[in-house]
Amino acid sequence: MEDYSLPELPYGYGELEPYMSEEQLRVHHDKHHKAYVDGANAIIKKLADARKSGEMPDMKSALKSLSWNVGGHVLHSLFWKNLAPKGGKMGGALAEAIKKEFGSEERFKAEFNETAKSIEGSGWAALAFCRKSKRMFLMQIEKHNTNMYPGFEIIMVLDMFEHAYYIDHRNDKAKFIENFWKIVNWEEVGRRFEG
Repeated sequence: MEDYSLPELPYGYGELEPYMSEEQLRVHHDKHHKAYVDGANAIIKKLADARKSGEMPDMKSALKSLSWNVGGHVLHSLFWKNLAPKGGKMGGALAEAIKKEFGSEERFKAEFNETAKSIEGSGWAALAFCRKSKRMFLMQIEKHNTNMYPGFEIIMVLDMFEHAYYIDHRNDKAKFIENFWKIVNWEEVGRRFEG
């Protein structure tokens, strides 16, 4: 079995400037995301060691910590891929589905912005797809692991933890969100939707 590992970024650390600085990206990826990878692997090792020794760990604490760290790793891995130096334009089946659900791209962005700005504390704004109803939904994922719709495919995420924007924007969440739209990799988001 393989443990989790920190993924390489699909672009250079300075390639998202001026919308995300190299310093911001390095701290976010190399420090924060790496901490979730290391945390998940430590809990997995702790559980494996307990199984070998026959001891019973505090399962509530271990599983809560594992959920936090794996959730952080998975969401960050999605986040890096839905960013690109040149951004792009929404198109294809994704654009059609967004128009069908939200009425227009502008309305979708407005609702997504409010979803992101109104997160209480730390968390993620996400666009998700329900295969059963064939509908798009917005989610406010608290922390990395709360308020998620089970079984929904996450298509796009925006990290709204302070560590994602504080170096570049201090406490100006709205500016961070505005800059996000300039570097969204719509090609990747569209691939996720169609996949």
